[in-house]
Amino acid sequence: MISDTMMTTFFEGQHQELHHVFGAHIVGDDTVFTVYAPNAKQVKLIGSFNHFNGNDHIMQQVHYQGVYQLKIKGNHQGALYKYEIETYAGTVLHKADPFAFYAEKPPHTASKVFELKGYEWHDQTYFYQKKQPYDQPMFVYEVHVGSWKKHDGNYLTYRALAETLIPYVLDQGFTHIELMPIYEHPFDGSWGYQGTGYFAATARYGNPHDLMYFIDQCHQHGIGVILDWVMGHICKDAHGLSFFDGTPLYEFDDQFRRENVTWGTDNLDFYKGITRSFMKSALNYWVDYFHVDGFRIDAVSNLLFYLGNSQVGTNDGAIQFLKEAASMLYQKDDRLLFMAEDSTDFPKVTHPLEHGGLGFNFKWNMGFMNDVLKYFKEDPIHRKYHHDKITFGLMYAFNESFILPFSHDEVVHMKGSLINKMPGDYFQKFANWRLLLGLITTHPGKKLLFMGGEFAQFSEWAYERSLDWHLFDYESHAKGNRFVKDLIAVYKHHEAFYQKDLYQETFEWLVVDDRDQSVFAFMRHSDHQHMVVVLNMTPNVHQGYQIGVPLKGTYHEVLNSDKDIYFGSNIYNGLPLTSYDEPRHDKPYHISVTLGPLSMAIFLFQGDHT
Repeated sequence: MISDTMMTTFFEGQHQELHHVFGAHIVGDDTVFTVYAPNAKQVKLIGSFNHFNGNDHIMQQVHYQGVYQLKIKGNHQGALYKYEIETYAGTVLHKADPFAFYAEKPPHTASKVFELKGYEWHDQTYFYQKKQPYDQPMFVYEVHVGSWKKHDGNYLTYRALAETLIPYVLDQGFTHIELMPIYEHPFDGSWGYQGTGYFAATARYGNPHDLMYFIDQCHQHGIGVILDWVMGHICKDAHGLSFFDGTPLYEFDDQFRRENVTWGTDNLDFYKGITRSFMKSALNYWVDYFHVDGFRIDAVSNLLFYLGNSQVGTNDGAIQFLKEAASMLYQKDDRLLFMAEDSTDFPKVTHPLEHGGLGFNFKWNMGFMNDVLKYFKEDPIHRKYHHDKITFGLMYAFNESFILPFSHDEVVHMKGSLINKMPGDYFQKFANWRLLLGLITTHPGKKLLFMGGEFAQFSEWAYERSLDWHLFDYESHAKGNRFVKDLIAVYKHHEAFYQKDLYQETFEWLVVDDRDQSVFAFMRHSDHQHMVVVLNMTPNVHQGYQIGVPLKGTYHEVLNSDKDIYFGSNIYNGLPLTSYDEPRHDKPYHISVTLGPLSMAIFLFQGDHT
């Protein structure tokens, strides 16, 4: 198994299944442990089977380039273990297995032997019917598993989530669940972003088969599952991957590039083949064994540039790795999602590899998110001075394949929840919140909303506690959530909002320069459908507001955020609007609409019936 050829592919960064080689594996009546520690003086296996005393379990070097192995009698499913590594410097390290499939529940840190085989999947129909993501609706629900909902103050298990989260997501209408990091991590306060076990589903919520069951159930109900993934840096905890054999094995050798001061972590060095092989294997592992639909790669700026700083220099090793990872994933399944959380202006992040791109198929639009939230924080009387915060995003909206994210990062650290960012009194806050979600849903790009945003949670997200589910008992939140569900339904059932939404021709401004009244209108087009969206960003009511349109015919209002069923003032367009043969806004026709205060309305063009 440990051949020269295997080691060569490992060192060259081309091995994609290291988890079949390293780690703990039950083979017949034995359990075999294999670890790579090239700079160790000696490696012992310690665990519950020897009272964590490795004197009788000294591992044998089975390859001269630093691979150690030990076979012990018996099926040790569930056994705890670590590697005791003695360095040439005289220190002794107790390390968790980098390739362990399971671990102790934190704060304990030992690895656990776990046989992955045995789970029977039932998501074949889902994969048979699955399509390319570009022309499909995508409205992602971002979830932190530990705080979405708790029972008697305790975490829900993966299986309990299957019984609660899936029906909720179906009821709301989301198409995908994005799980904040669920590989093993020692500290709850890191939210999972500082991991120690890239092959281990965190034991906080159950074992790997339990997570498989959750994902299987998601797929059987038509819900995609995306994993939030930290690729560029690793946790420094003593039992983790950092300085695994007493040396910076997978991370940068030099301290300047290695030290990630912002997060207190070590930056991985993708110039090293072993690091590339490690991370490729981890991505493959989650696709093969857990059937995930893709990955959202965190902090891509930290991969594109050393220390995330373009002034320090371009990290060509990581850039090359990203391209290799994209190629690997798409060869496995070209419907997989590979999404970048990238705040830089690095070019062609979502362009195909053959066109000189990085190979991601989607990128978070951080500029849109920042501009729009800044605009909505302004008192409506001042919004006319910030008009370009809404319009500027369309200057680059089609340069990349974008996802519009209102994520967890926007509702923590004293930034305020989405609704608490909104100005005005209680009713105006809700009206602004509905207007905000109306904009993101109808704007070009796929969508992502962090949990709690769908029912206007007032308090900031806190990882220690559950969402404020009691708010559904209040009319404002219950009706507000009804709007969100209807809004997502309108988005999913009208192809003009998602079909070819990466192309300029699917978007057309109708009213772009009414700065004084802060009104915007635009049209979304597909091959067979045309939708008009009107946004009134002030509390002023407009009767007979004229909007130029390119098509003659009837326009039927399909959604209005100001209806009383959504906790609005109930000013809307009850009857179909027929276009007038008079030009407005450089368009040959126009419609006359009624605009409620702080409202958005969506109209479906129904053709010329004259």
